[in-house]
Amino acid sequence: MPASERIPARGMTTPAELVTLLTEGRLTVLGRVPGASNAVLRCTVALDGVERPCVYKPVAGEQPLWDFPDGTLAQREVAAWEVSRTTGWGLVPPTVLREGPYGEGMCQLWIDAEPDAGPLLALVEGEEPEDGWKAVGFADVGEGKTALLVHADDARLRRLAVLDAVINNSDRKGGHLLPAPGGLLYGIDHGVTFHSDDKLRTLLWGWAGEPLTGEAVAVLDRLAEELAPEAGLARRLGGLITPAELDAVRERVAALRTTGLHPVPSGQWPAIPWPPV
Repeated sequence: MPASERIPARGMTTPAELVTLLTEGRLTVLGRVPGASNAVLRCTVALDGVERPCVYKPVAGEQPLWDFPDGTLAQREVAAWEVSRTTGWGLVPPTVLREGPYGEGMCQLWIDAEPDAGPLLALVEGEEPEDGWKAVGFADVGEGKTALLVHADDARLRRLAVLDAVINNSDRKGGHLLPAPGGLLYGIDHGVTFHSDDKLRTLLWGWAGEPLTGEAVAVLDRLAEELAPEAGLARRLGGLITPAELDAVRERVAALRTTGLHPVPSGQWPAIPWPPV
């Protein structure tokens, strides 16, 4: 969003207030975000004199997918936020399911990426990453040449890698990483998550097979408690994904707690999304 169109972040800044704003506020469509495979509408949402930018993705604008049930992507976006807020890491912007000008859809707070943030991904020469970077794999850069794809050895990305493993994110691209002012990092576009089959596909494989941090282990313990039958997160997810998919979330959390390791590619599904950005 151009700087001239940004809306000051005034009022309603707590998570609960933002959820109320996104759920109950008046949606005004400003235009369509270009390049998206589904309908992604840039909007404002206003309530009680407070106005903030947001994204609205109507279910009616979702393109059918061969491996996900039709009309479920918006619910999966909300489910990803529910898991994120339970972790306490705040990696997904506040996201709700609501009615809008084009029917039911997901509504998410718009995040302006920090233009001066350092790079999180890079293509480099050589076979080993430099200090501060983790190797993902080699990429074809044309004319018969390859380069090493690396990502920053960044605690925020590492948390996101754990979140993606829990929600089974099959599309973690570079363009879905939004560094924000204040050192924050957000992940967006979680429509293809929570499948019951292993579909983890990401650019954040740098920690594959390495031990989870103590922080991550504590978060997984919390998730396990909240995913127990009749617990809060389990009830909220139960209204957004299928019972089989909810059981699969529990199984992924249990597996991570048992191994104590970041997952490795399964070999049964492309490990890196295409295009990677």
